[in-house]
Amino acid sequence: MADRWNGRVALVTGASEGIGAAIAKKLVKHGMKVVGCANNGVDKVKAIAEELKSQNSPGLLHPVKCDVSKEDEILAMFAEIKEKFGGVDVCVNNAGIGIYCPLMSGKTEDWRYLLDINVLGLSICTRETLNQMTDRGVDDGHIFHISSIGGHAVCFTALSFYCGTKHMVRALTEGLRQELREKKSNIRITSISPGLVETEFLKKMMGEEIAKNIFYEMKSLDAEDISDALAYALHAPAHCQIHDIILRPTNQTE
Repeated sequence: MADRWNGRVALVTGASEGIGAAIAKKLVKHGMKVVGCANNGVDKVKAIAEELKSQNSPGLLHPVKCDVSKEDEILAMFAEIKEKFGGVDVCVNNAGIGIYCPLMSGKTEDWRYLLDINVLGLSICTRETLNQMTDRGVDDGHIFHISSIGGHAVCFTALSFYCGTKHMVRALTEGLRQELREKKSNIRITSISPGLVETEFLKKMMGEEIAKNIFYEMKSLDAEDISDALAYALHAPAHCQIHDIILRPTNQTE
């Protein structure tokens, strides 16, 4: 990773497991100061931080408890980041959920919760990151949206609302790119859309047995494949914006 990121500050939401944990580890090992936020899994982030410290990693991981469905908690987290580290240089909007809630029979509270985390939480974190960059005159920052192949297709009919939130993330990514260009900003925005990744995410969304069968049928991606893609985009020359990355297992059909 480029030397310009050494010692700089990254925020990774949903950092307790899976893709978020892999990204946090990757950035710490490249010398960044990483704020890893989680809601119920903050103890897992603390354990990862101790593991990285024992390995003498060049960066550090700072755990923060934050429910990204609640704006007051997000604002408190950014206040802590400003106090402890000055501000965010790289924001990785990884926190996201999937709920089995068909359009014909889904619960309104489930749809609202999906929007609160997958769309509004992401947007608030992005806004606060840009505010901190602007306040400090940072013009080379990078914002990542960890989206889904569901942002490019409707993979399962019962997950159409989830896919709808990820289609919105795709639109928000392009909208932000255009806003930044209007401001003549050099801050970059990248969306990463994974296909099937072997993490706890699918198990929580579809159930243990269904997920087990899906993972059995094909070799899925690993969380490290996604963190490698992010590092690639972050490492690109400053004049080069890698806007949209889609990663699928080779044998995935959707």
